[in-house]
Amino acid sequence: MTEPARHPDIVPKPADMRLIIAASSAGTIFEWYDFFIYGTLASIIGKAFFPAGNETLQILLVWAGFAVGFCFRPLGAVLFGFLGDRLGRKYTFLVTVVLMGIATAGVGLIPPAAKIGYAAPILVIALRVLQGLALGGEYGGAAIYVAEHAPANRRGFYTGFIQASVVGGFVFSLLVVLACKFGFGEAVWAAWGWRVPFVLSLGLLAVSLWMRLKLSESPVFRAMQEEGELAGNPFVESFTYPGNKKRLFVALLGLAAGMTVIWYTSMFSALSFLKGAMRLDDTYAEVIVGLAATIGMVMFVSIGALSDRVGRKAPIVVGYVLALALMFPIFWMVGSAANPGLAHAAATAPVVVSGPDCDYQPFATEQPTACGKLLSDLAGSGVAYAVKAAPALSLTAGGEALPLDSYAWKEKAKRGKQLQAWLAPKGYNFAKVKPSLGDCARILAALAALMGLGALTYGPMAALLTEMFPARIRYSSMSIPYHIGTGYFGGFLPLIASYIVAKTGNPYSGLWYAWGVVAVALVVAGWGLKSGPPKDFGDDAS
Repeated sequence: MTEPARHPDIVPKPADMRLIIAASSAGTIFEWYDFFIYGTLASIIGKAFFPAGNETLQILLVWAGFAVGFCFRPLGAVLFGFLGDRLGRKYTFLVTVVLMGIATAGVGLIPPAAKIGYAAPILVIALRVLQGLALGGEYGGAAIYVAEHAPANRRGFYTGFIQASVVGGFVFSLLVVLACKFGFGEAVWAAWGWRVPFVLSLGLLAVSLWMRLKLSESPVFRAMQEEGELAGNPFVESFTYPGNKKRLFVALLGLAAGMTVIWYTSMFSALSFLKGAMRLDDTYAEVIVGLAATIGMVMFVSIGALSDRVGRKAPIVVGYVLALALMFPIFWMVGSAANPGLAHAAATAPVVVSGPDCDYQPFATEQPTACGKLLSDLAGSGVAYAVKAAPALSLTAGGEALPLDSYAWKEKAKRGKQLQAWLAPKGYNFAKVKPSLGDCARILAALAALMGLGALTYGPMAALLTEMFPARIRYSSMSIPYHIGTGYFGGFLPLIASYIVAKTGNPYSGLWYAWGVVAVALVVAGWGLKSGPPKDFGDDAS
């Protein structure tokens, strides 16, 4: 069986190629904007829809809702991958963008839990499911559509715009949030203005549909139609086509899982770290991360173009190696620049909790033991701590014992403020901080470096995945492992990282999850990917 040739009558002209990239990229930006606006507004969503009486539990519930959307991405990949391989690339990603736009706008229209109770989080989760299904079909459709139009020697460059568009959705979500906060003012923003970025999705949907309806079907798909080479059941063939099981395994663990945890760490983990543990002013954090992501967009396209010359494997493997070496140092640099006072206090007056039954349960509304209550209050205040077993409960800061006998054990609302008052003289500043221009530059440089690691692994990804699989089952075969890898390994990253931090008391410990996934990805990619210049899929592919 040979690969279908590109249809001779519909090779795109340069102007057509610009429209193809613009329409595909714009739609991808809008869909990822829809998906990421939830993560960007995580703290507000928690207060509106997931009130729990426990700050740590509240953010964990929000990230659990975030993860639910990712859980359904593989199912969307199966459904829309099947349609894309049977009915065409264009019409499939028209359906996905409609579904995403409607679901996102719906989140902005749900009444708060204070009015409708448990129905609020249930509705939010239901709409996240629809978003996950839609996104499961979007990325594969856009990436394949561009790749099947692009000349082979420029495939990495052109698909690099699709890769950059994913980050573009995140940047766009930050820009819209900042514009709304500035335009409405803090009071209106907190009351109802935060809903506007969700409802705006309907306008973005209209623009995306208008652009995508102007496109023609992929020339590769047109050729398969004329030659009668369409797959009967793309899902089944993805697992029975010769050699495809190995390719699916490599795409899942060697590519999707590894690259996802790197760039989710550079965006969501970084934003959550700055706003939470480092207590950076929200607007400062959003602007800095947004600028770093914008720099990353340029690098995504550049690395995609570089892979056209050096091959797809080399940048990815180099990116993994550098991520393993630099992930922790980069975050240490971010922490020291974001809140030097907090970093100094943690070093000079470390907090130590000693006692029995010091088992902190992050998913409990209230901890069952006195030590657990103390750990919960410290975690809610963003204070790093160490735990030691001892027969009696005690709390020290810089070696000095704090008066727990006067602690408001039965008044949860007062405990956090009392704890912060005790730690303030030790140098712990619990107010939101606005770093100096120099410190902002240091944070930006560190996060831009992290984005660069993401670019090395993600920039060549769309071209590589397109080249790995036969055209007749390409939509299904690349979408399924991609969305399992990104959906489960990436989608659960904020939740797992937050859980690890809450359990250990160390704001940097959540990085170990990403580090471990990248280590596995490096081994699989090193073993399973071919070196050398890029090649189209052929019968000799293994």
